[in-house]
Parts: sequence; structure tokens; C-alpha cells
Amino acid sequence: MGNTLLQEAKQFHDELVSWRRELHQIPELDISLPQTVRFVASKLDEMQIPYQIMEDCSCIAAQIGKGSKCFMLRSDMDALPVVEESGLPFASTNGCMHGCGHDLHATILLGAAKLLKAHEAELNGVVKLLFQSGEETFNGAKAAFAGGVLENPHVDAAFAMHVFAGVAPGVISYGVQAMASVYGFKIVLTGRGGHGSQPEICIDPINAGVEVYHALQSLIARECPPSAEAALTIGQFTAGNAANVIPEYCVLQGTLRTFDKKVTELLTRRINEIVPAVASAFRCGCKIEELSNVPSVICNEALNEEFLESIRSLEGNFQFQGGLHLMGSEDFSIFTDAIPASYFVIGAGVEDESKRVGQHNPKVMFNEDCLAQGAAIYTKVALDWLKNHGND
Repeated sequence: MGNTLLQEAKQFHDELVSWRRELHQIPELDISLPQTVRFVASKLDEMQIPYQIMEDCSCIAAQIGKGSKCFMLRSDMDALPVVEESGLPFASTNGCMHGCGHDLHATILLGAAKLLKAHEAELNGVVKLLFQSGEETFNGAKAAFAGGVLENPHVDAAFAMHVFAGVAPGVISYGVQAMASVYGFKIVLTGRGGHGSQPEICIDPINAGVEVYHALQSLIARECPPSAEAALTIGQFTAGNAANVIPEYCVLQGTLRTFDKKVTELLTRRINEIVPAVASAFRCGCKIEELSNVPSVICNEALNEEFLESIRSLEGNFQFQGGLHLMGSEDFSIFTDAIPASYFVIGAGVEDESKRVGQHNPKVMFNEDCLAQGAAIYTKVALDWLKNHGND
């Protein structure tokens, strides 16, 4: 049956494309996705699949099948605060953009829902479908977890995939340490504003901010073990709005990414020690706010092998690449930290390689052939896991 699933998915390719393009035109941010939720819910209603909406976080949990064992498939569906410049006829116009492919993810899971419903009699347990908000802000998985998505019924294992615009179609990437942890932070330095001609009677928070920036980089250079993989990036440094005014405030925002919990703990502690000390040395007040904190995506090796075997059985001419190990982060880690789970990447690069750009780029485009492929993969992985581990 493996190869027939892919053929079944390809038979409704046009419908998948239509769903994806409709979602692409209504991008929404963080954990408030009212239009997206209405669209997904309407399709689940048409398929007669029961679901629950977590109103406080715009997540949807649907269920197919019956039994004591439960397998979860997860797709995110939030967008980015990016103005789209793809030039596509279905480009978004509301100032936001599905620049990371989450519209494809939601569509793939809807496609899997359609296939799983058609094969519900073959399910040896329950498949839970999680349509998740807030991945870009690392808020969605935590909210879904807190809302009990892994319970009623209890989820025994899970799987998720991410489309990659820079990877050729048909390429499947996998690994154990798939993605890094992330600690996101915001630093607000408070000085004393005044006229740019009288710096001696002011307290310049920009000066303090520059020294804080340098001190943070020294953590990687001098306090992080050379063998450790760690990236500390300040992505925002803002202060003032006039050339002749020393501002009252300076704001730095950044992220720390690692794969080692001990390294994360060390550097997080040192960030919170060094920043106030440097600020104090330059007579500035200091406030540090935690913006995000999620662990690494660590995949279960046994599940990786099981899922690869399932995908190979689809006979879809896939190419497989091991060693997936990215410094990017993903809040699917909330689930990999709690239950056995795996996370793969599927190629979605457009045919014209000269037009391939990376995720989060305003010009990014995706190959829609991955929609049927992804739906078939999700379905086969779920069917096989329940066949091997499902109801007695």
C-alpha cells in the first residue's frame, strides 16, 4: 500500500495547491490566527474529522481512529512580520508573509488528514493532528503543551517535518541533534538623555550598549569551550531618533543557541551577570527580559530509522541525507523533550535554482510538489507506527 498512498495524494494535488494558496494569502502572527483557524476547521468539518480548538492560542487538535495508542503529527501555521516581495499572483498583501513555509505545513497536514480519514479502518490506534500556532515566536508549542495536547488520549510518539526552500525537491534530511536550543533575551539600558553637545552631563546608554555588545561576544571567545557549538547573536540594537540628542534608552535583543544544556546554563547565567555589571560600570540602569527559552530538537534514533523505512516504502524516488544538524531552533523541541519524537526536513526548492533563496526572505518561493509528498509521508509514518506499536 505504501506506493499507492503517494499516488492517492497526487490525485488531489490541485486541491492541496488551492488550500496552500488560500492560506498563503491570509498570513497571521504568533498565537492569534483567527482566519487560519477558521480555514483549517472548515476543511476538517468537510472531512468529518472531530477536533478541538484551543481558543487562547489558536491551536487545533484533531483525532482520527480509536484505541489505546496515540501517534501525533504536528504542523505549524503561523507567519512572519515580513512584507512579501515574491511577485507571485497569490502573494499576501497584509504586511505579513508565510516566508518560512508554514502555509505548506498546514496544507500537508490537511492532506494527511484526508488520506488518514480514507484509511481510518486500517489505523491500529489514534492519530492526533496538531495544527500549531506561534512557532516563530516559540510560544505555540508551550501553549499547546500546557493546554494538554499530549493527553486525552496520551500521545506515545510524534513526528513533524519542515519544508526547505534551498533544498532540492525529493530530498529528505534527518539527524539526531536536529536543531539547537534557543534562549532569546531583551536588554534595556537606561541612561540620562540630553543635548549631544553636553555629553558630560548625560549618561549615554549607546556607549554602554556598545560595551555590553562587546562583552557578550567575549563570552563565546573566552568562556565557551572551543569544542562547544554555540552562537550568540545580537539582532537588534536600537537607540535614539536624532543626531544631536543623547537618548534615554538603548535596547539590544538577541539569541543564544547551543546543543549542550550545560553550555546553555553557563552562558545564560553569565549573560545575566555580565550585562548588569557592564551597565553599572557606565552608570546605566539595566533590565533583562527573557523572550524565549526552548531546548534543542533531539530526535529519537530508533524512530528515525522506523520513519525512514516507512518513507522508503512509498517508492517516491526520495533522496536521503543524514546528519541534519542546524543552529536554527524549533519549538517542536517541547515535544521531543517530553516524548519519543523525530523531526525531518523535506526539500521544496523551486525548479529554477537561480530563484532559490532561504527561508524568511521576502522573495522566497516553494515548490508545491512537496504537498502531496508530505501528505503521503505523514500518512505512511502514522499508519506504520500504529501498526508496529498500536493496540494489542
